Amino acid sequence: MKPYLQLMRPANIVTAVADIMAGVSLCYYVPKNASLVGGVLKSTWNLLSFPVFDLPYLILATIGLYGGGVVLNDFFDADLDKIERPERPIPSGKVSKQEAGLFGLGLLVMGVASAFKVSMLSGFIALSVALLAVLYDYKGKHYAFFAPINMGMCRGGNLLLGASIVASNVYHFWFLAFIPIVYIAAITMVSRGEVHGGNKDNLKLGLLMYAAVVISLGLLMFFYSKDFWAVPFLLLFAYFIFPPLAKAMNEPLPANIMQAVKSGVISLIILDATLVTIFANWYLGVVVLCFIFLSRHWAKTFAVT
Repeated sequence: MKPYLQLMRPANIVTAVADIMAGVSLCYYVPKNASLVGGVLKSTWNLLSFPVFDLPYLILATIGLYGGGVVLNDFFDADLDKIERPERPIPSGKVSKQEAGLFGLGLLVMGVASAFKVSMLSGFIALSVALLAVLYDYKGKHYAFFAPINMGMCRGGNLLLGASIVASNVYHFWFLAFIPIVYIAAITMVSRGEVHGGNKDNLKLGLLMYAAVVISLGLLMFFYSKDFWAVPFLLLFAYFIFPPLAKAMNEPLPANIMQAVKSGVISLIILDATLVTIFANWYLGVVVLCFIFLSRHWAKTFAVT
């Protein structure tokens, strides 16, 4: 089982589940001018109004989509990995290329099918994410300008997949997808130097995109949050992403860039916890934040990049 889990990158999958939780948290949003009674009713986990039984299907969907996407990434990179990463499961012979291809395809099918169990909207969002993932793995990543956008759209779609647990959330908050799109595009820019060393221009662009994400979260907190509980989450997010990137910019060595990418990927959980705190409440944000311990634990055993 271990080689197949290595292909799926379990530490990263935890961050995808956090995306779903961030999207689901939009069900809790109460406008600032809402009445106290409405606020209390809206912010309570009400099994009669909240589609709680759809949540496992969405979690299973994101596991399939993310897992299938990264498995097929290794499938298409098998020849290159023989040179650059011979320890990976396919070039090392632990998993054949054909087995990896079937495994990745099966995970994507599972992801899309699980989403259709929730609703047609969820299913079509999942199908779009699956197609975007395959496009990135096969061709998209080879185009300097399109690759970061392509990867970011997969994450933006994943956030909307969580929001689709209630269709109106997607229509009201579709613009939130741009936050993970920009953030993942930034990580993709930074990651280009993790094998041979970095290009400082790419790292500087990644820094600007990180800053744009932090500013956007601050604006969301100002316009949508009723309190300032999101501030500690936002500061923690900045603490996790900026110092590793600064080190990589100062010394653009493969090891430093790989660490910056690893921190960026795992910090997706903090980004999602910040969104949960803004639109729901701080204690649900803490629940999502706790995912980081599981992700960091698995990152010690399974590769993140």
